[in-house]
Amino acid sequence: MSERQIFVFGAGYSGKAFARANKDAATILGTTRSPEKFEALRRAGIAPLLFDGALKDEIGDALKETTHLVISVAPEEAGDPVLNAARAAISQMPALEWIGYLSTVGVYGNYDGAWVDETAQCRPVSKRSVMRVAAEQDWLKLGRDIGWPVAILRLSGIYGPGRNALVNLENGTARRLVKPDQVFNRIHCDDIAGSLWQLIERNTGGIFNVTDDLPAPPQDVVTYAASLMGVTPPPEIPFDAAQLSPMARSFYGENKRVANAAIKAAGYRFRFPDYRSALDHMWASGDWRDGEPRSPMKR
Repeated sequence: MSERQIFVFGAGYSGKAFARANKDAATILGTTRSPEKFEALRRAGIAPLLFDGALKDEIGDALKETTHLVISVAPEEAGDPVLNAARAAISQMPALEWIGYLSTVGVYGNYDGAWVDETAQCRPVSKRSVMRVAAEQDWLKLGRDIGWPVAILRLSGIYGPGRNALVNLENGTARRLVKPDQVFNRIHCDDIAGSLWQLIERNTGGIFNVTDDLPAPPQDVVTYAASLMGVTPPPEIPFDAAQLSPMARSFYGENKRVANAAIKAAGYRFRFPDYRSALDHMWASGDWRDGEPRSPMKR
């Protein structure tokens, strides 16, 4: 087998976690919109390239050697930016074996707290989720057209070092909003990375919910993080009285419990199956701020 080369369109928070998890297993290239982010990508093990919606020669050249393609770029009203710029080039990639597209559980819309799996009907509420459904279908169609497997990873609320309730408590932005019966699933960035590597290893296609085992009220996460830190949690705020942006409020308009049996059946075992195990690990290791291990109590 030829050497594996992975190209990540949109190497942001999840893309960097993916590279850090197994950067010696492949040559990894990734795009960003900003040259100022090149150094952060290099530290994660990613060779950085600039992508601003146009297919530059250096990206086209890299795609010719790429075996595995990961897309982590949000769709726009005009469609998927990667497909708009690079559909022809992707269709003709000589070394390609597999495509992975990072989507969202928002495609399911609202199920009033009921469980959903990958067979559930997509009935998106927000405009951004409507665009996600369209982008998923476009990538699946491309895979059928060119004869290569496409994996759609539907992600729940992403957290990890630098993005978690411990950080929010420290910087004073944590809130305990209470909406009766509201639950959310979450996913640690390391489990996004692990799921991607699992699917890449076997060139597995299909649709997969990449989400934890414990849908839970958001205020419970803040309370648990505060208990680890030994601080008093912020007061509970009734949802109806909260000052929220339209986007934040829209998240609370979708209430569902998301099942993850398909990714487990594909062979993946979660490192952090619930928010408690993840917060326990981050607090004990001290990597909750930025991924650099240190004493939990160091300020």
